[in-house]
Amino acid sequence: MRLKICTLILLLAGLYTTQLVSASEINIYSHRQPFLIDPFLKAFTEETGIGTNVVYSTKGLAQRLRSEGKNSPADVILTVDIGRLYIYEDLGLLAEIESKVLNTTIPKHLKSANNTWFGLSKRSRIIATSRKRVSAGQIRRIEDLADPRWKGKICSRPGSHVYNRALVASVIAAHGLEKAETWARGVVSNLARRPQGNDRAQVKAIYEGLCDIAIINNYYFGKLKYSEDPAQREWAASMRLTFPNQDTGDRGAHVNISGGGVAKFSKRKPDAIKLLEFLSSPKAQRLYSEINFEYPVNIQVPPSNELRSWGNFREDKISIEKIAQLSIEAQKIIDKVGW
Repeated sequence: MRLKICTLILLLAGLYTTQLVSASEINIYSHRQPFLIDPFLKAFTEETGIGTNVVYSTKGLAQRLRSEGKNSPADVILTVDIGRLYIYEDLGLLAEIESKVLNTTIPKHLKSANNTWFGLSKRSRIIATSRKRVSAGQIRRIEDLADPRWKGKICSRPGSHVYNRALVASVIAAHGLEKAETWARGVVSNLARRPQGNDRAQVKAIYEGLCDIAIINNYYFGKLKYSEDPAQREWAASMRLTFPNQDTGDRGAHVNISGGGVAKFSKRKPDAIKLLEFLSSPKAQRLYSEINFEYPVNIQVPPSNELRSWGNFREDKISIEKIAQLSIEAQKIIDKVGW
């Protein structure tokens, strides 16, 4: 009888433990829109049994995390660009991560020097041009956008947006403050209209003939090309995609990252690290490439067939951390030239 009772206790204990494991969850503060990360989180849960809860916002999450302090429920931080990610590090809100997987798969220039954050996907800031009004090869470098020949031909979202701020930072890194300001002033003088809208709006403006050239992230081309909206597919068909600075000896196209880190006061650091490791795995990297039209950061994973069909892409290998550090100077230039 005593043996049966002991056996029953062990079985119940095992069941309870199993329920705890299956009920394990991590909390994510995300700057990425839910529809962009839901497929990844679903795959992560299916593979590990770890559930995910997501708090999404475009702004204010770093301040929220800071005010919550040790009482914060957050485990993982996901961002859409290096600028926002760097804010978390600057405020001391990220934990140092020890992960052989992340250190092996992600290149040095796409992670922090002290392993507090890691890039998870790459996107290039590219040049979109009208197929009808701009010949192939007329624009080869990002510097070409300041050429007076394009006066009244360029559309852009506001320069203060994190994507353009990072682009200006990359020009500072390449040429110094004075030349970067001259370039930015030249771009502004070539604008066809006041900076406005998102990157999709710039491609639409090319289609409508409002401008001939725009600066966009590469994945917007893929999103438009395969949109369920026929009008958006027409916008994509009207543009030619150019990766700038690709000639031999040039520095390559500027890239930004989506990235992630573990919250400093996370109560579930091992599971949080597992999510970042999963997002850097071949399975997730292929999803980034095939679903989001972003480039893999994992050096073992090639771009999707669709991305390769867009042409050769060679990236600027400057440390993405350096881009973040130059963002304040970049914003000063943007304000000064009125972008």
